[in-house]
Amino acid sequence: MADPSSYRPKPGQIPDSPGVYKFRDEHRRVIYVGKAKSLRQRLASYFQDLANLHPRTRTMVTTAASVEWTVVSTEVEALQLEYSWIKEYDPRFNVKYRDDKSYPHLAVTMNEEFPRVQVMRGAKKKGVRYFGPYGHAWAIRDTVDLLLRVFPVRTCSAGVFKNASRTGRPCLLSYIGKCSAPCVGRVSPEEHRELAEEFCDFMAGRTGTYIRRQEQQMAEAAEEMEYERAARLRDDIEALRKAMEKSAVVLADATDADLIALAEDELEAAVQIFHVRGGRVRGQRGWVTDKVEAVTTGDLVEHALQQLYGEETGDSVPKEVLVPALPEPVEPVQEWLTARRGSNVSLRIPQRGDKKALMETVQRNALQALALHKTRRASDLTTRSRALEEIAEALDLDSAPLRIECYDISHLQGDDVVASMVVFEDGLQRKGEYRRFQIKGFAGQDDVRSMHEVITRRFKRYLVEKEKTGEWTDGGEAAPGGAEPLTDGIPLSGSTLAEDDGRPKRFAYPPQLVVVDGGRPQVAAAQRALDELGIDDIAVCGLAKRLEEVWLPGEDDPVVLPRSSEGLYLLQRVRDEAHRFAITYQRAKRAKRFRSGPLDDVPGLGESRKQALIKHFGSVKKLRSATIDQICEVPGVGRKTAETIAVALAQAAPAAPAVNTATGEIMEDDEDAAPETTAGPAEEPVTAGAFDERRGQET
Repeated sequence: MADPSSYRPKPGQIPDSPGVYKFRDEHRRVIYVGKAKSLRQRLASYFQDLANLHPRTRTMVTTAASVEWTVVSTEVEALQLEYSWIKEYDPRFNVKYRDDKSYPHLAVTMNEEFPRVQVMRGAKKKGVRYFGPYGHAWAIRDTVDLLLRVFPVRTCSAGVFKNASRTGRPCLLSYIGKCSAPCVGRVSPEEHRELAEEFCDFMAGRTGTYIRRQEQQMAEAAEEMEYERAARLRDDIEALRKAMEKSAVVLADATDADLIALAEDELEAAVQIFHVRGGRVRGQRGWVTDKVEAVTTGDLVEHALQQLYGEETGDSVPKEVLVPALPEPVEPVQEWLTARRGSNVSLRIPQRGDKKALMETVQRNALQALALHKTRRASDLTTRSRALEEIAEALDLDSAPLRIECYDISHLQGDDVVASMVVFEDGLQRKGEYRRFQIKGFAGQDDVRSMHEVITRRFKRYLVEKEKTGEWTDGGEAAPGGAEPLTDGIPLSGSTLAEDDGRPKRFAYPPQLVVVDGGRPQVAAAQRALDELGIDDIAVCGLAKRLEEVWLPGEDDPVVLPRSSEGLYLLQRVRDEAHRFAITYQRAKRAKRFRSGPLDDVPGLGESRKQALIKHFGSVKKLRSATIDQICEVPGVGRKTAETIAVALAQAAPAAPAVNTATGEIMEDDEDAAPETTAGPAEEPVTAGAFDERRGQET
């Protein structure tokens, strides 16, 4: 615990101007980021009698070991820089709203030749129109199903679209009138884009004009005695009205606004947002945050606005934002929102009428969300605490293992050997800290040797990070156990280490418990790796699949936890998650190897130019027979690259032709499939089942 007076800046050093400041701990990690209209006045408030500070502020200033600041011109710039630094450094003492990117949106991919309507989650992409967010994906699909009758826009995936284009046969939706079938040319790209734009206009709230136009066309068709067309228009109007009824009218003046409400206590705060477009509630979302710093309601509103609009521009920022309390001062925040939108944004507290009544509804939702969160957290926290205590007692640990890391090896009959590392903190997954390893030290199948290599590599990285922060060495001391720190076999002694920039480190934090998927041999290998590195303060255990036995290093008999034990259940969840993560990575590597083609071996040839080459020549076979001058005709391919391609294809032996065993006929292989490459699996891959034992067991 540091004394704040030991790093307090001298009087007159701090400028009396707007800026952003960072507190760092003794290892140079950024632990708090803040902004101020006057840096001198704000920072002076931290260096007063500790008894006068809020408990959380007191903890922060005693954890910190230094403070630094950056001067900016305006408070708006300070707001922008604060947001950027919080996203970059993830400081432990700043208010952190849980990421809400899991909420589904209705998206229209206007950046494609044939725009597609689909459900999308995750970060927003450029050129895609978003509507929502929605509470459930099925709500989006119900709305889209009604609107496709009127706006038959494409909803199929790229693979289905290409297959229909190749075969000349559209999918079932085109036959029931819910797709205009651009895949087979029934509408031109321009006509299909016009349909997508009308769909977007309707979803954006411009409904009245379109329905009136449809009603007028229905009346004209009836007058001309085109009764079938009139009936079809009547059904279209009914479908549109049903879609509109799914979003209740809450503001009669067709207002575009976001309403933000808060419910808070001393420790936590719940945020609820209603997105109102065209007077209708088009989306709703919310989250709960821990109040790790002393903040007012206005401060929480400011943090919520940064979370909501920090990555948004244009119409994604509404004309009006209604809040329960205004940030202090409010002008920089309002200017920042205006800059994000590109036109004036009103930030205010509703005082009367429909908007105040709707704000009360949002407030009730926030109160309910906080109460529900507390009920779930109390139950979950009790269960997780009991599980950690049971593990500590069964393994004879000094304290509950708040951070657990689990490792698993995966391969298919010795090929594509990989390993996974998953992290659980306080009994919960930390997917952002999952890691994947390729086994490099040897070839073939040897789970014990693989486990030793992975544990060694992971904790060498940990020792490197400790050396960087100066926790155990100061230039002259040796690494624990007499081993020289390495990064995948590269010694760091004598090298110049860059100053710590404060960002979260990949392998900086050690676990209290290492769990390996396996029995006594795997546990012995993991313990041997730690002993070789001189690490003696991390416990190791293994969980065997057959009888769910817990093995400890050097023990002849396993520890058997009761089947109803919460501790055993937590270890099983950790082990199963590591197994899932490892198998998904191994399958992705195998799929990439199977899909590789001769162009994948050409150095410096990226995916875009590979696709351009295949599109230009039609197949790898025709590309192989092309001259260098012909290859140079492909956009983006220079003569040097063309020569490299020609040499690589000449050296690569073409695949043997297939033979029809019944007739003896040699089947021509046109090699017309473009070589595909597959990126590594996402941080949250889907679960896949294991192979049948007769075909090769995945481990």
